[in-house]
Amino acid sequence: MNTAQAKPIPTVQSFHENMKDRVLLGDCVQIMRSIAPGCADFVLTDPPYLVRYCDRSGRRIANDADASWLVPAFAEIFRVLRRDSFCVTFYSWSHADKFIAAWRAAGFHLGGHLTFTKPYASKERFLRYHHENAYLLTKGNPALPAVRIPDVLAWNYSGNRLHPTQKPLGILTPIIKSFSQPEDVVMDPFCGSGSTLLAAKLAGRRFLGIELDEHYCNVARDRLC
Repeated sequence: MNTAQAKPIPTVQSFHENMKDRVLLGDCVQIMRSIAPGCADFVLTDPPYLVRYCDRSGRRIANDADASWLVPAFAEIFRVLRRDSFCVTFYSWSHADKFIAAWRAAGFHLGGHLTFTKPYASKERFLRYHHENAYLLTKGNPALPAVRIPDVLAWNYSGNRLHPTQKPLGILTPIIKSFSQPEDVVMDPFCGSGSTLLAAKLAGRRFLGIELDEHYCNVARDRLC
């Protein structure tokens, strides 16, 4: 992990004025440690799956073979989220025990489970894998969403042109609209090519992204210009 010293981030009182609509380059754990508690209204993120992923063109994901970031990252996500709020995070079914343990250690409760059905198989082994999963996590006692989305949603293929695990905007937008309000700050500490941030922007939300890989950080910044 990148151990470079993170620059101080404004406290919660000035956060909305100074930190809206930014993508920060660096280790998300280090950066979040400099953010005051309660600055994010909603987190939607797609962290590494711990599966040593490599796509057909040889692209890989940083920290995808190392779980040392998992517990501290979700501890910081919990701290940075405001009271009575939500986090939606993708995860790997093959390492579900590690992810669930990290979420519970941070203080999250499991609030629901999302399945995204794919019309194609992303991988084949004992089965043909036609879905992705995410968990809805709660901090405190958030109010029920005004619009409750189903827990099974159709997946529209992004093409993965900008990132090897690029999530389609079509699945991110309804999640953002259900679990945040206009002008809320949507944070993605593993933002990749910035799909969550772009979906948040298009939905009238503010955003804050963090990305460890400089190339993908620049891709995200270009998409959000």
